[in-house]
Amino acid sequence: MGSSVVVIGNFDGVHPGHREVLAEARRRRPHLPLVVVTFWPHPVSVLRPDAPPMLLTSLEGRIELLTAAGADRVEVIPFTREFAAWSPAEFVERVIVPLDPALVVVGENFRFGHLASGNVDTLRELSRGRFDVDGLPLVRFGDEETCSTRIRDALAAGDVAHAAEHLGRRFRFRGVVAHGDRRGRQLGFPTANLPVPEYRACPADGVYAGWVIRRDGHDAHGRPLPEGQEPERWPAAISVGTNPTFDGPDRRVESYVLDRDDLELYGAEIVVEFVARIRGQVKFGDIDALVAQMYADVAECRRLLADQA
Repeated sequence: MGSSVVVIGNFDGVHPGHREVLAEARRRRPHLPLVVVTFWPHPVSVLRPDAPPMLLTSLEGRIELLTAAGADRVEVIPFTREFAAWSPAEFVERVIVPLDPALVVVGENFRFGHLASGNVDTLRELSRGRFDVDGLPLVRFGDEETCSTRIRDALAAGDVAHAAEHLGRRFRFRGVVAHGDRRGRQLGFPTANLPVPEYRACPADGVYAGWVIRRDGHDAHGRPLPEGQEPERWPAAISVGTNPTFDGPDRRVESYVLDRDDLELYGAEIVVEFVARIRGQVKFGDIDALVAQMYADVAECRRLLADQA
């Protein structure tokens, strides 16, 4: 009965709760391909466009994380108002049945169909005689249930350590390096600048210690890496915000790779990995005060990252 095991969810961030659903699905039917169904854009951004969630990953990043977590195939369902109006029965017939599942695995809080009227019990009723259904309990960290909203809240507070606890890994911000105003280079701290897109989650404005990883298969100077070679990880001081000392209009993630002024990263895709928050954003009265603080920030980053990997 059935040629696949299907997991369904939004999976923003692909946190440990999400990964456990995939792992349990694999354990239940290890001989069948694991198909993950996810939705794009985020349902809330369609149903409540005035209050869209700050997404933890791009769609590309989500697919990459789901594949790393064990998905053999990721099916992305375009989420529209028309799709949201489908009844639970339509959802099952038009989304699930074509995947020919032997088993469907979801979180115990899974809701589907018009006005989220369907739940795990509804899915069991609609699946009777065709495929099995498992609803799994949510994963907890300490006394808190892990969920994407809790991770977003931690990032909004600048608490990247707490976000990492619920993500099961450090939070990463991914993008393509853009040209900035070159002030960092003039001050002795050249930075790789990533614009912060609207509705992408990012830590609160401030300065952080972390890592920069180039993700386009090239080295620090833009040369292709030998086949099979892992990309380098560079320790960095990371500023998030609008650069208020210079009245900057745009929010950015600006990373100064410690002790490196030879990197050629314009147009390269990089990942910025956040380890610890050092301080909040400050508007300095003059350049000398800013530069003095930047030296102090770099020293603190060096200390925090000395025993990290």
